[in-house]
Amino acid sequence: MLYFAYGTNLNKKIFLKKYKYSRYLSKHILKDFELVFRSKYRVPDIQRKKGSKVNGIIYEIDKITEKKLDRYEDYPKLYIKKFFKKKGKNVMYYFMKTKSPLLKPAKYYLEVMKDGYRQNNFKFKIKY
Repeated sequence: MLYFAYGTNLNKKIFLKKYKYSRYLSKHILKDFELVFRSKYRVPDIQRKKGSKVNGIIYEIDKITEKKLDRYEDYPKLYIKKFFKKKGKNVMYYFMKTKSPLLKPAKYYLEVMKDGYRQNNFKFKIKY
């Protein structure tokens, strides 16, 4: 299965250590979406916004990793799964189920994300 990672899961060092049966495939820009922060935990989410983009990466994951990610992302309570097509293949991503008010990101998530952006040579530009 292909998985589009954004937010803290851009951090390959942490992600690949935690999910050993994953394989980094490529960078990917998700167009017409923006990165935001929500919930009492102030965690990353994405929402549709024409002309915006979300930097991310594509991993190949197995069923075991998918189940672990489901627990980590609190699926299906906090996040749900959505899909887009890339070269004819479905790519899964997590999308927050309830669109609570936008908040400033938690410091921990921001630092992990900054490191992930650097690892992937993405320009770190996040509005909050």
